[in-house]
Amino acid sequence: MNHRQRRDFIENRTFEELAVGDVASFERRLTLQDIELFAVMSGDINPAHVDEEYARDSLFHGQIAHGMWGGALISTLLGTRLPGPGTIYLGQTLRFHAPVMLGDRVQVSVTVREKIAGKNQVIFACECRNQEDALVLDGEARVLAPTEKISRPRAIMPNVHLAEHGRLDELLTDSQYSRLIDTAVVHPVDSASLDAAVKGAAMGLIRPVLVGPEARISEAARSAGLDISDFVISDVPHSHAAAEKAAAMAAEGMVSAIVKGALPADELMPAVMHENAGLRTERVPSQVMAFDVPTYPRPLLIADPQVNTNPDLFTKRDIVMSAVELAHALDINQPRVAMLSASEAIDPKLSSTLDAAALCKMADRGNFNGALIDGPMAFDTAISRATASARGVISPVAGQADILIAPDLESASMMVKQLTHFAGARGAGLLLGLKVPVVMNERDDDLAARIAGVSLMCRYLLADGN
Repeated sequence: MNHRQRRDFIENRTFEELAVGDVASFERRLTLQDIELFAVMSGDINPAHVDEEYARDSLFHGQIAHGMWGGALISTLLGTRLPGPGTIYLGQTLRFHAPVMLGDRVQVSVTVREKIAGKNQVIFACECRNQEDALVLDGEARVLAPTEKISRPRAIMPNVHLAEHGRLDELLTDSQYSRLIDTAVVHPVDSASLDAAVKGAAMGLIRPVLVGPEARISEAARSAGLDISDFVISDVPHSHAAAEKAAAMAAEGMVSAIVKGALPADELMPAVMHENAGLRTERVPSQVMAFDVPTYPRPLLIADPQVNTNPDLFTKRDIVMSAVELAHALDINQPRVAMLSASEAIDPKLSSTLDAAALCKMADRGNFNGALIDGPMAFDTAISRATASARGVISPVAGQADILIAPDLESASMMVKQLTHFAGARGAGLLLGLKVPVVMNERDDDLAARIAGVSLMCRYLLADGN
């Protein structure tokens, strides 16, 4: 086996091959990801390890490794180098002499101290020293050494990316509401729509009014084993009539919200947005999505992926206003709004950059209450502090945006779908700018997503205690 092949394999040393005094060692630098991964794996979230502010004022004046992180490094040597594959741990003692600080380089070594003939047991002296050669940990390990030679291809482990959830789910779940919201559930002729209505009522969120063909609604409930005997059913012949009826009920004040059931969005939206439906306001309606995105530390709002195809300047103004209102309802008191474009530079050939600049000037003159607005801004600059810093973008929004306003429907829709399918984002959306909010469920939304939409709607309506 040549050198290249040997590097790609992991081999052991059998009991017979070991000699007193044999040594194996390696060096490892303690990174923040090491601390976070160990905390996630073990559940040990002692603030001395994971809370930078607390650790700064602690005895050691900084974050330190978990004690057993050093023990894990010793285990690594015993299991992969000396003796290597086939080794069985029998016991380990550890003595901790000094902390391993964030950034320390730790030299880990194990030395054969004693071989116990007849039992194939080996006792190792173990120690860890930092870059200043100070002893931070030592101890003794007893192992059952392998008796057969093992050579295996070295496993290639996946890269690990720690996800910071924005905690939108927790925010919605923990909310307490003062009253039930009378809600029209449009065309709930499938189990998913009915299950969400039943669950929303049981959670004290909504008082559902089921709008659709009564026979089909009742049959769907029976098939799903759901009790809807306490719900009002407004019987109409088909989905188009259900959409029109729900809009009329909202216009007359009979319900305060609408939830999309088992009908296409292009049936519901024309019914609620029609000039004669009685639900239009001075504001242009728009869709605002609220997401929990793994890898992003706060809730992220995105607009508008569903309604306005190529919004002009004043439509974008209304989209921003609706998104900011929803952010306020989520207790984001001064949301950071990024007006997205392909570039941070003003370019007459890119209308999105001109619109962004105009909206920023509107913000300077107080047109948007309680929000920080900046743009034009590229997507990566808006959500990554490292990117913003590398590009020299100095802004209170860059790298920490709460709201992303897309230049058009296509880019917003692609962004939403990419976050959902590639980044594992979860969330819900509301159609805002009408007299009542509309929860726009997707056909493939699971129960959790549907309840998130209902909770988001309740949070929006009752944010000011109304």
